[in-house]
Amino acid sequence: MTRFWLVRHGPTHARGMVGWTDLPADLSDLAALDRLNAFLPHDAPVISSDLCRAVATADVLGRRRLTHDPGLREMNFGAWEMRLHAELEAESPDLIRAFWERPGEIRPPGGESWLDMSARVCAALERLNGEAPEVIVVAHFGPILAGVQRALKASACEVLAHRIDNLSVTCLEIGAGAAPGRLHRINHIP
Repeated sequence: MTRFWLVRHGPTHARGMVGWTDLPADLSDLAALDRLNAFLPHDAPVISSDLCRAVATADVLGRRRLTHDPGLREMNFGAWEMRLHAELEAESPDLIRAFWERPGEIRPPGGESWLDMSARVCAALERLNGEAPEVIVVAHFGPILAGVQRALKASACEVLAHRIDNLSVTCLEIGAGAAPGRLHRINHIP
């Protein structure tokens, strides 16, 4: 079983719903990056989402890189990309509320549901499971929580109650098949 060290990319400072929009990360906080680097296992390979904010964050870790994996991307918010929650609340209040209050099959127009994103991310993690004793995964808020959900066999509502800060570490193992995994830490700021 692989121990996954899930790192959320550096901040983008965007205020809207950022999913597949390819925004750069602000990696100017060198002290935070040094602490992150010192905290993570030194021999573990690094894989990231293919979005530039995750790629750039992974690159600063200076470890052996695995090929970027689009399966680790953030949720695709479709027509909601880069739009503010208040704007969407005014435009389609029932849909946006249902999307966050009952995460599952509800999709933004032209986007993914929580279940779509979670299945994509969990398939990527399962492909990596057993490839190395430890793997560092640089990804996004949604994919990290999808990993937590898979490890704990929890509901989407339960995991969405957690914060996942930029440059934080969530450490977990996923079980084989339907077996539960183990959560070692969540949203740790080194």
